[in-house]
This record gives sequence, C-alpha cells and structure tokens, in this order.
Amino acid sequence: MDKQLIDLLIRFGVNIVVVLIIIYGFYYPKSKRRDYSFTFTLISISIFFLIYMLGEVKLKIGFALGLFAIFGIIRYRTETIPVREMTYLFMIIALSVINALNEDWGVAIIAVVNLIFIICIWICEGNRLLKHIACKYVKYDRIELIVPERYEELLADLKKRTGLEITKVDVGSIDFLKDSAILKVYYKPLNPKVTNPVDTVMKIPDEEY
Repeated sequence: MDKQLIDLLIRFGVNIVVVLIIIYGFYYPKSKRRDYSFTFTLISISIFFLIYMLGEVKLKIGFALGLFAIFGIIRYRTETIPVREMTYLFMIIALSVINALNEDWGVAIIAVVNLIFIICIWICEGNRLLKHIACKYVKYDRIELIVPERYEELLADLKKRTGLEITKVDVGSIDFLKDSAILKVYYKPLNPKVTNPVDTVMKIPDEEY
C-alpha cells in the first residue's frame, strides 16, 4: 500500500476518533443537540480532507485561517450560534487542521496534541473547578421591589414565580411609564449535566423595550 495513503488513513483515523470523543463524549451529553453534533462531525471531515489535499504548506495555513475568518463573520447567518457551540466549532476546525497538516510531525506528536485537547475539554466541561450558574434577562413588573432595601423580597418573589433556585439578581434598565424593569437573573440549572439552550437566551427582543 502507498506510504502516503497509509499516512492519510492514520491521520484521518486519529482525527475522527478524537472528534467523535469530543462531540459525543463531552458536547452531546450536555446539549442533546443532534443538529450541531451532525454539523461538527461533517465540518471536521470536510476541513481535514481540504487541508490535507492542498499542496503547499503555506497555502494550507492561509486557507485554514481563511476558514476561521469565514465562520467567524457569517456565523452561518441562518441562526445565531451560542458561544458554547461556536467554541466547539472553532476547536473542531483547529483540530482538523492540526491533524491534516502533512509536515514532519510524527503520529506520536499529533496524538499527544489531541490528548491535551481532550484533557482540557474534560476539565472545562466538568464541575470540578467551577459550578455552572445559568443566567437570563427577565422583564419584571413589580418595580417597587427593585430597591436595594427590598432585595430579599425581590429574590423571594422571583423564586416563587419561576420555581428556580435564584442566587443573584442585577437590576438593569427601568421604565417607570410602563412600571417594568429589566433584571439579569442568575440561577442554578435544574439539571447541571444537561445544557439547556434556553439558559443561554440572554437578550430580550428590541420590541419588548
């Protein structure tokens, strides 16, 4: 078998195994987003072969940086991708580029780099260092409770009305004409092991102001 073909298969094998570990071992169990898992997998495969099949190393690197810029600018345009998904997308592209670059790097070095990625994700996704606190904006109607001296009453009212374990509340803009205020509410997720996409909805549409 051709030596270059063997090298291609080994590099692709390492890449796809690591990508699947990251997506289905770390990302999917928390997000349960099959659409993004599907996208990340196919993007990784596409980027890997595009980078590997290019001739010059300089062209490869330039093309890779161009891909980062394209995805950073358009963000798919059809949907606003949450920060967590954008981070995974950036990392998947980076890994695919690293694994595809056909330089003097041996398989051992590439394997170590991939292992470092996996360990870092494992640490960041775990609850060992930092506890996850979800937050979102709430349009609140009882503005008499937003004063500092009634903070505990505000917390109690929000806990009762939302059923969430709220830990902190920040008061934003206040509309005295409509008797409403915008609050930034911090709370403990109902299931810390699952990332609820709603927990990342931070902005109230402009028409709500």
